[in-house]
Amino acid sequence: MLSRLVAGSATVSELAEPFAISLAGASKHLRVLEDAGLASRSVDGRVRRCQLIVEPLRDAGAWIATYQPFWESTLDALAGYVSASDDTNR
Repeated sequence: MLSRLVAGSATVSELAEPFAISLAGASKHLRVLEDAGLASRSVDGRVRRCQLIVEPLRDAGAWIATYQPFWESTLDALAGYVSASDDTNR
């Protein structure tokens, strides 16, 4: 659903369409996104439109990016260890 909302606002029906879930099920998923601060809903008559709230995702991406060098070096070291262990076991 988040991937769809990146393209722009959508109705609950449009968000539920690609999934094998009911509109009630889709609404429950959207409630979780709303509670997490990642989506909002507005009502226009009988239509409920959902929008993505980008700021929390940007914040999370920035936080994750600060740890990228650590994880890259750690995973490179692990790959080297596995490769060396593989060579000695042959």
